[in-house]
Amino acid sequence: MNERNMEDLRKEFENFNINEEACVDGSCASDEETDLKDYPSYTEALYAKLVSPAVSGIYVSRWDIKDIALEAGDSMAIHPRKRMFELLMKYATSKENMEAVLDALGKHMEGKIVIYQELMQDFPASSEIFQPKIDKARKTMKLFPQIIEEYFV
Repeated sequence: MNERNMEDLRKEFENFNINEEACVDGSCASDEETDLKDYPSYTEALYAKLVSPAVSGIYVSRWDIKDIALEAGDSMAIHPRKRMFELLMKYATSKENMEAVLDALGKHMEGKIVIYQELMQDFPASSEIFQPKIDKARKTMKLFPQIIEEYFV
């Protein structure tokens, strides 16, 4: 595991602990499907679904957004995380660009899942921590076709 991945993993732990403590009463964990139209804007809906680690199971750092954008065909400078996501969504205004962004995000999430699985294999007691995050990530990736359908069809 390289230093950047280790630093990202540290940030994920910090953010998961903060976000999950705020959801101790279970108010954040809901099996109900939220309609993407319930959000005030396209960007807000996708930010809530894709970038919130409490929802998606994966922390997406500023460097991750930069890498996802680059893989999707866009180049951007480092800004605050939300601003970078907004810039990425400005790039993803066409169906083709959004598909490229979601494909890159899916690859990123699969990469994090592999790390989680390796940790679960090496440290079996950590399964209770990582398996729910993997489940959230897989549920989030199942939203990708709905996102394309909701905003581009």
